[in-house]
Amino acid sequence: MYQPPHFRDDDLETLHAFIGAHPLGMLISGGEPGLLANPIPFVLDTRAGEKGVLRCHVSRGNPQWQALADSPEALVVFQGTNGYVTPSWYPAKAEHGKVVPTWNYAVVQARGAVRVIEDTDWLLANVNALTATHEQGRVAPWATTDAPLDYIAAQLRGIVGLEIPISALTGKFKFSQNRATSDRAGVAEGLAAEPNGTGLAHRDYVKARGGV
Repeated sequence: MYQPPHFRDDDLETLHAFIGAHPLGMLISGGEPGLLANPIPFVLDTRAGEKGVLRCHVSRGNPQWQALADSPEALVVFQGTNGYVTPSWYPAKAEHGKVVPTWNYAVVQARGAVRVIEDTDWLLANVNALTATHEQGRVAPWATTDAPLDYIAAQLRGIVGLEIPISALTGKFKFSQNRATSDRAGVAEGLAAEPNGTGLAHRDYVKARGGV
């Protein structure tokens, strides 16, 4: 990933927190079938390994797990908030006009060699971890124990586990840090007024990363 110094972030805690907030990663791999990419919800174990371990499961019918068994190197891309930035938000446009549109975004990439797992206990533990993470805080959180045992057993037979010890973890937070403070303020205000519902979250990223 191209990472100009303005936008690069290698802080492990920040990158882990980002994955936790945006757990649906794009799993990308190669091998004999060619490039494969699938959106998969991941669980990150921050205590395992030097940079953490990603765990997930895929459908047994998904050919990617078989491709990974033969060619285990994988890239997982976690995409956060993003949006178009119009030059009209920059005070610099009125000052000298030397501005162009851009796109602001947050992304974290993880790389590692995948281990394919078919062990039932591992699969159940992973499903339980994934469920517990996203059910927490709900009025009536669902758990696998709410379903019949034979039903859960049948569901587990239909999935395959993947574990990725992270060998490389990089973040890129492109939120106008290369612009003047006044331009960053203009971007934050412009994004807050966007009608698509994502402007406020994006504005907060601009403020946090750009120092507005």
